Amino acid sequence: MAKHNHIGEKGERLAVDYFQQKGYQILHKNWRKGRNEIDIIARWSDSLHFIEVKTRTFAGNIPPEHAVNKKKLQGLMKAAAAFLIENLKDNSSIQFDVLSITLLPKIEILLIEDVYLYPI
Repeated sequence: MAKHNHIGEKGERLAVDYFQQKGYQILHKNWRKGRNEIDIIARWSDSLHFIEVKTRTFAGNIPPEHAVNKKKLQGLMKAAAAFLIENLKDNSSIQFDVLSITLLPKIEILLIEDVYLYPI
């Protein structure tokens, strides 16, 4: 397996732990529809959260969340729409979030909520 896949898997494990510790119910990991994927789908209270996880070994000059560009957000939203058509059976509100994880020199996690409120 390529090194970036190991980093991504470690980030997704950390993300699941992070959200579970905050009381989120993890519904799906790596949910896919066509070419679009949602890293984590979780429920918290009466909201469904569609979460993109970005992990980097070092943040350097560009933090992980900066890798979530317009194309990535559009794919996330397309996949979320497909998920809702297939699975939504109640009036849950929805939210799109980005979880940024930097592994070194120490693990840093930044949750950016409601990213769909920003222009894409």
